[in-house]
Amino acid sequence: MRRVRATPALLRAALALPRTVLVCAALLLLGSCATSVEEDGHAPGAPAGVTAAAGSATSVHVMWDAVTANPGVGTYEIYRGTTKVKEVPGSEHMVDVTRLTPATMYAFTVRARDTDGRLGPRSREVRARTPVAVAADHSAPTRPSAPQGRVIGSRAVQLSWGGSTDDRGVVSYDIYQGGAKIHSVGGAQTATVVTGLRPSTRYSFTVRARDAADNLSPASTTVPLTTAPGSDDGAGTAPTEFRATTHRGDDGAYYIDLSWVPPRTDGVVTEYQIRLDGQPATSLVWGGTAPRDRAKYSFYTGRDAGVSHRVRLRARLPDGTWGGFSAERTVTTGGTGTATS
Repeated sequence: MRRVRATPALLRAALALPRTVLVCAALLLLGSCATSVEEDGHAPGAPAGVTAAAGSATSVHVMWDAVTANPGVGTYEIYRGTTKVKEVPGSEHMVDVTRLTPATMYAFTVRARDTDGRLGPRSREVRARTPVAVAADHSAPTRPSAPQGRVIGSRAVQLSWGGSTDDRGVVSYDIYQGGAKIHSVGGAQTATVVTGLRPSTRYSFTVRARDAADNLSPASTTVPLTTAPGSDDGAGTAPTEFRATTHRGDDGAYYIDLSWVPPRTDGVVTEYQIRLDGQPATSLVWGGTAPRDRAKYSFYTGRDAGVSHRVRLRARLPDGTWGGFSAERTVTTGGTGTATS
C-alpha cells in the first residue's frame, strides 16, 4: 500500500473539507480509507409504558406505548429475559406471551425496529409471575359487577368495575368493545384506562374475569360511552382499492373473488364483514397473520350464470368498532369486469 505523507498543505486542505469528507481525509492520512456517509436518521427510542400481567397460569399479557420514529416503526420485538419470544407489526402495542410455566417469575422487555431495519434499545424490564396451575378447575369466576366509565378527551376512556370471585382466584380481567377483546389487566386491578380510541365514536364496553385455568366469567353489563370530538373524525377506516370479479370453479359453481387494501389503523385488522346485495353474507376472520397490504378472498354464490350481485365489505377495527364500508361493486356471474355502484 502506498502511504501519503501528511504535509502541512495537505492538512490545511483537509480541514477545509466538509465533515463527511473530512473523516475520509483523516483516514487517508493514516494509510487507509473507506467510504464514510453520515446516517440520515436514528434508531427508534425505547418503548415506554411497558406493563406485564399474568393472563393465566401459562400466559402473560404485555403492553406498551407506541414509539414515534422517522421512518415509522415496522415491528416490535418482545423478549423474555434475553430470548426473543414474539414479534408483532408496528401498529400493535399488546401481545399475549403463551406456553409459560405456572408459578414462575418472568421478565420482559420490548424493542422497536423501524422500517429501515434499525433496532432501538430495550425498554425498561417489567416482571410478572404466573399463578400456580390448578387441576380440574371447571368453575368460572362470577360476573364483574357494576361497571362504570367516563370519557377522557377524544381518544381514551376510564373504566371501573366490582371485582369477581372465584374458588381458586381471579388472575386477570379482559376488556371487550363489542365482541372484540381490546385490553387486559391483572386480577387485582378493577379499573383501567383504554387508549387508542377514535374521536366522536360510540363504544360499548364489557368486562370478563379469567382464572388460572382460563375459565371466563359471563360478561358484565355494558358501559356505553362516546368519545369527545377531535381532529380525527374516523375518516379513512374503509378498505380501499376494492375489486370484485367472478370465476367458475371446477365444481361448476360460480364464485366472487374480492381483493382490497386494508384500512390504515392503529393496529392490525383481522376481521371483515362482507355484504352481498345489501345483506350480511359472511364474516371473514384471519386465523393466522392478517395481510397488511392487499387482501384476497373468494366465496360461493351459486350455479346460475348471468346473475348480478352487489358486494362491499367493512373491517372491524382494533378498537372493536366497525369501520366504513368500501365502495360497492357490481359483478355478474359468467361475466367479466367490475362496476362501481
